Amino acid sequence: MKPTIVIIGAGSVEFTRELLGDILSFPELGSVRVVLHDIDDERLQTAEAIVRATARTAGASPEVVSTTDRRRALDGADYVINVIQVGMHEATLRDFEIPAKYGLNQTIADTIGVGGIFRGLRTFPVLAGIARDMEELCPDAWLLNYTNPMAMNVTYLHRVAPRLKVLGLCHSVYWTMVGLCELVDVPFDQVSYWSAGVNHQAWVLRWERDGQSLYPLLDQRIAADPELRRRVRVDMYRRLGYYPTETSEHSSEYVPWYLHDPREIERLRINVGEYVSISEANMAEYQRVRAELTDTETLPIDTGSTEYAPQVIHSLETGTPRVISANIVNDGLIANLPDGVAVEVPTLLDSLGAHPMKVGDLPAQCAALNRSFLGPVDLTVRAAVEGDPRLVRAAAMVDPNTAASLSVDRIWELCDELTAAHGDLLPDELRETLFTPPVAN
Repeated sequence: MKPTIVIIGAGSVEFTRELLGDILSFPELGSVRVVLHDIDDERLQTAEAIVRATARTAGASPEVVSTTDRRRALDGADYVINVIQVGMHEATLRDFEIPAKYGLNQTIADTIGVGGIFRGLRTFPVLAGIARDMEELCPDAWLLNYTNPMAMNVTYLHRVAPRLKVLGLCHSVYWTMVGLCELVDVPFDQVSYWSAGVNHQAWVLRWERDGQSLYPLLDQRIAADPELRRRVRVDMYRRLGYYPTETSEHSSEYVPWYLHDPREIERLRINVGEYVSISEANMAEYQRVRAELTDTETLPIDTGSTEYAPQVIHSLETGTPRVISANIVNDGLIANLPDGVAVEVPTLLDSLGAHPMKVGDLPAQCAALNRSFLGPVDLTVRAAVEGDPRLVRAAAMVDPNTAASLSVDRIWELCDELTAAHGDLLPDELRETLFTPPVAN
């Protein structure tokens, strides 16, 4: 029986195109049942046209269904790929423009920080609905989550629906390793690596060719290139001894060292507010692809799967073993990080499912940073589960970049203003504003 693959948020058309291009490039998956769901009719129609054009290019013959009814979409699913963005571009703008008024610099704002906290809070109600529907309609399906904030979303799903099979998927480790190999001029297919930590702040613990570490080659490359040293994650690597697995723009937000200091922003060429332009480019790309579909019945696809969801589906359906980096709730997988929150670890895929590997202890300095990262994650999830708006403020207060940039009064004011701005996108019990100006002595 052919598997049913559901994409929730299929109106994110470029991502849908990449995922389906990879899925349909596997001969064994050429006749899958693809169900597309979105709340926007126009985007849903565009997504369906993309899938059909991609299938023609791949020579595949999937059954394609599109619907704005989420329960209909999920009924009988085997795999549910979640790529939603609650609030879309308008909410993203609020997450940047309001903090900027307070002097808080952000670059991507989708992981931790006040941007990540409020993105999580407006995503959780939708995740809860998806989880309830899956528990009723497809309790044995795999939920493959791409939506950020990854660590918050995977942790939240575990708290509200612990029986669901959830994997958080992100390509940051893969592309980090590809980039590192290019830096030292070593073919990617000749290396092996071992990475673990948390999503957007994992660490390259081992990176070898023929049993020899490639870190000395990287050290030589960095020493010879002053401009290379003007990257945040190169700076972090030189100080910590292990390379972080997310871009410099992302990485700058998760530590207290850079974004509050204009000199560091200049030294490391940090593009403050970068995701706003990325979001605008995504909207332009949607319009471009929609226009392209009026003149063609096929769309080009990249050959070779690099996204993880297609690889998960292929391995589970065919038994082909693979190891990917996946996000799953810690249960002793990383010994010196807290249990009950999402971590990113090497994970074996085969016909029996997904098997996360035990890493043991991270290097002490890496674990210390990951624990500071997981503070806002845990508190944001607790705020939603317990319905406590004070914990939203606590999450912002312990966030490394926010705490390094603003006083506690300003943090509470900022949280109040973001709460009011996002309004009914947030859980009902978290819409209360709390800030009371201090009484002068």
